[in-house]
Amino acid sequence: MDSTKSVTEIKSELRKRFRAEREFLVVESHWKHLLDSREVNAAKFVASYCSYGDEPNTSALNQSLLEAGKKVLLPRLREDDDLDWVIWSGKEEDLIPRGLVHEPIGDAYNGEIDVVIVPALHIDRRGNRLGQGGGSYDRALARTKAWKVALVYPGELTSEEVPREVHDQQVDAAATPEILVRFTEQN
Repeated sequence: MDSTKSVTEIKSELRKRFRAEREFLVVESHWKHLLDSREVNAAKFVASYCSYGDEPNTSALNQSLLEAGKKVLLPRLREDDDLDWVIWSGKEEDLIPRGLVHEPIGDAYNGEIDVVIVPALHIDRRGNRLGQGGGSYDRALARTKAWKVALVYPGELTSEEVPREVHDQQVDAAATPEILVRFTEQN
């Protein structure tokens, strides 16, 4: 790493590079290996997200979670850039567009969450996640003891260390369309 640049600058440069690389990584998946994981099987409340753009597609995953009897919570961005989780009915009409994303309608959920599925641009072998840069998921993840898993494409789970700042939250696992990797070393 360039010692003259701050971690924030390095992360910004990596985000640009990884977004450009992602354009060529679109792969469809139903995330069966994630759905079959012991953590998801045991879960009652699963927080997920509505993917957009070139993110790994969560549409089939979210529907499968609902069909499995899970309560699916989706994020809604607050004015302070933090996230609220809202129980989603599974109906498209219960989502409203907000910029590039769709957010659920309803009251914020304040109960326990068993599993949180999060987006990421890259994950390293220690569970460090590089997100989009807003910090919303880091703030939300810091408040939960849920099992945290990030969705990425092949090649975005890497041995290259992801820069980490004090506020960055690690994930417990990463799922690509082909594999689920659990991280045992957490700092």
